[in-house]
Amino acid sequence: MTIKTILVIGTFDTKDDELSFLSGVIQQQGGHVVTMDVSVLGNPSKPTNYSKHDVAEEGGSSIQKAIDSGDENHAMQIMAKGASLLTARLFAQGEFDGMIVLGGTMGTDLALDVASALPLGVPKYIVSTVAFSPLIPSERLAADAQMILWAGGLYGLNSICKASLSQAAGAVLGAARAVQRPDPDKPLIGMTSLGTSALKYVIPLIPALEARGFEVAVFHATGMGGRAFECLAAQGAFACVFDFCTQELGNHVNGSSLSAGADRLTGAGRNGTPQIVAPGCYDLVDVVGWQPLAEKWDSHMVHEHNRLLTSIVLQAEEIKAVARAHSEQLKTAKGPVTLLLPEHGLGEWDREGADLHNPDGLAAFLNELETTLPPNVQTHRFACHINDGAFADKALEVIDGWCADGTIRT
Repeated sequence: MTIKTILVIGTFDTKDDELSFLSGVIQQQGGHVVTMDVSVLGNPSKPTNYSKHDVAEEGGSSIQKAIDSGDENHAMQIMAKGASLLTARLFAQGEFDGMIVLGGTMGTDLALDVASALPLGVPKYIVSTVAFSPLIPSERLAADAQMILWAGGLYGLNSICKASLSQAAGAVLGAARAVQRPDPDKPLIGMTSLGTSALKYVIPLIPALEARGFEVAVFHATGMGGRAFECLAAQGAFACVFDFCTQELGNHVNGSSLSAGADRLTGAGRNGTPQIVAPGCYDLVDVVGWQPLAEKWDSHMVHEHNRLLTSIVLQAEEIKAVARAHSEQLKTAKGPVTLLLPEHGLGEWDREGADLHNPDGLAAFLNELETTLPPNVQTHRFACHINDGAFADKALEVIDGWCADGTIRT
């Protein structure tokens, strides 16, 4: 078995014992370790492979400038920039197979940037005292970042701390040994959706696209899934996107914490990736189901999906605001955009006869879209439901028109 090398990053001036323990466990398990110090003020007990000076200089700065700033936040941002650039360069040179960063809030802030500098399929672990906390915004998470809560790890080693760190060491080394990285030679389509109780187009589309030679990755559009989707779309990971559940944009517009970030519906466009878009579940805003509903939702219909998630049904003016948000995001696209607008509903719960059927709301949404859409968006408005076979057929018709010799050419 090929020996795997793990890049271990942290502030070796204050967390030398913990980082050394983590490195030791990786080595005991048969891995190699490369160390990177992102300290500012102090020094490690023994030299690291990449010093704090190497890190600062990689980002076009220096440790002295970080110190002279007199601001710990500014200083750590200097180190975050340098660590991100140095990590990306070292990986491109084949220096390591997986990465792990250790820290509190300062180290976690840096770790989020470093993880985002690495491509999908490179194991990237963040051991943090604030893992899974609302302090961490979804838009800063790399698509496949792994987080481990660092229990009992604020000051020094102890048995609880060692339990967390030893598991983290095994996780990153095991991931480096087991990972199967994406095949860059197979064209990949990124698709957004919800479960098939709400959106069913994935059922006919996936085999049809696979028969055309594509691989399909479906992202669960409940905040974190959309974040991963946007991250990869912006990196150019997709040959084309089938963005058929844009509900997260409505979540963001209406202040839900289940947001994929302010840049939802822009990643593919920034990269010039061809987009086929449909505003699936445009009329719903998802909120955390186990928290009390905000007063502003008192007059709204509510759908309790499960104990984790509750959906709020938007009203007329709110629906129009979501439509305008779609237009604003899509106008920035550098590549082709085709917008599919089924007139009989955009989610299973708003079919005729279903509990949330709202034909007036749908008509208001579609009309607002058509009056605000920028000229770079081609629209197809047709008489079907998003879960009907006719919708999937139209999406396939669009991509077939873009394809030549197995390649998308628009």
